[in-house]
Amino acid sequence: MSQYNLALCLPELALFGVMAVLFVQSLTPDGSKRCLCWLPYGGLATIAAALIGMGDSGSLFYGAYQIDALSQFFKLAVAVGFTIAALNAANPPQLDAAKKPDFYFFLAASAWGLMLLASCVECVTIYVALEISSYSLYAVVPLRAKERQAAEAGVKYILFGAVATAIALYGLSYLWGSHGTTYLAVLAGKDFSLAGAPLAAVGLAMFLCGMFYKLALFPFHFWAPDVYQGSANETSAFIATLPKLGAAVVLVRFAALLTPGLEVTLLLAVLGAISMTYGNLAALAQRDIKRLLGYSSVAHAGYLMLGLVSGTAEGLAAASFYALVYILMNLAIFWVLCRLAPDGKNVALEDLDGLSRREPVLALVLAVSAFALVGLPPTAGFMGKLMLLKSAWGHGYNWLVIVAVLNTAIAIYYYLSLVRHAYTHDADDVPAGSVKRPMGDLVWGLALAVVLLVMGTMPGAIFDLATAAGHAVMP
Repeated sequence: MSQYNLALCLPELALFGVMAVLFVQSLTPDGSKRCLCWLPYGGLATIAAALIGMGDSGSLFYGAYQIDALSQFFKLAVAVGFTIAALNAANPPQLDAAKKPDFYFFLAASAWGLMLLASCVECVTIYVALEISSYSLYAVVPLRAKERQAAEAGVKYILFGAVATAIALYGLSYLWGSHGTTYLAVLAGKDFSLAGAPLAAVGLAMFLCGMFYKLALFPFHFWAPDVYQGSANETSAFIATLPKLGAAVVLVRFAALLTPGLEVTLLLAVLGAISMTYGNLAALAQRDIKRLLGYSSVAHAGYLMLGLVSGTAEGLAAASFYALVYILMNLAIFWVLCRLAPDGKNVALEDLDGLSRREPVLALVLAVSAFALVGLPPTAGFMGKLMLLKSAWGHGYNWLVIVAVLNTAIAIYYYLSLVRHAYTHDADDVPAGSVKRPMGDLVWGLALAVVLLVMGTMPGAIFDLATAAGHAVMP
């Protein structure tokens, strides 16, 4: 097969085209910068390219870039996520109209890096793709730089990212030195036990730190609540969702190398249990909703470990499916937050009081999103968690399943408190139906809620794609 058959890279090329147009637009005079009405169509074209490429397979660039069911599944998820995130950020209040192309360019560049990450099967290439996706976000996090929290968020995001990168690179040197290769296909047959190959086991654990940082898994989670709180709502919506996909796809590929019982696998399980428990307990005390979602993302990173440690194709499929469900749930709830704060301020629990009376559509989308994040039926979150629990049960990690169930019970309190404030608390000074929004905006929000319900009741087609992705990476 040709090493440069770029026809296999349709989704990446489509998104690169979107980036190129945004880049040119950012260099043009101010007047033409304001027209970004084409961006949703650019996103749809990227989704169409991802759908066309779903059946592709092959290898490029001397085996460093793999096109398979797993990569195409995640590229489709990234394309969908980018389009939704771009629509959610239709009018970021912190930005002048002239600077919007720059903002969207950075988001598109980050999404493009995540698409590359989905196909990388060589450690140095994975590292480069990870950095492409990260550098763009370092630029957009401090958009509110005049506020102390924004400056703090920007500094923390860069510093924690630099530390995670340094650890990952150091681990890569151990991995390379012990097994003499950085190709995952070759590493699949190697020993990763502490007794047989201690340097390889330690190196692999350290290299995965870069992914733990993106996923906000304990103990690489400290940036998440502060960055969510300090960033603009539209930026937080992107950071809270798409980078998780990049981390998930790499972890799925690495998990396929491991067998249950290895020390590295046990480490993933222990970190998953701590991450779930710490994230949920910390979220209980939050009043700022973005900070609450930051801690909940730490907990959800732990849930994802259920699928990764099972050592089966079904487990990897469950992890892939849950990663997609997670970004949809978060994009839906961030859609509500962006609409509730036209001035760009953070939304607190008290700001939801009386929401069902003044804006019933927003309250409905909020309720569906919160139910999905808890994992209540008939939402996509329920199906995602159910598949994760089933995949880990009976494969030596029953204790982790029990920890996950207990943590779901804890999470019910703070997620349902969002719904409680929206439906049972009244805001005295706001009359019913006092806020009018464009019909198209409301239809878009309802569509997100409907997708969460449809994926909860009829997950078959999407889960079949995830299953094919899981089987594609098993040796």
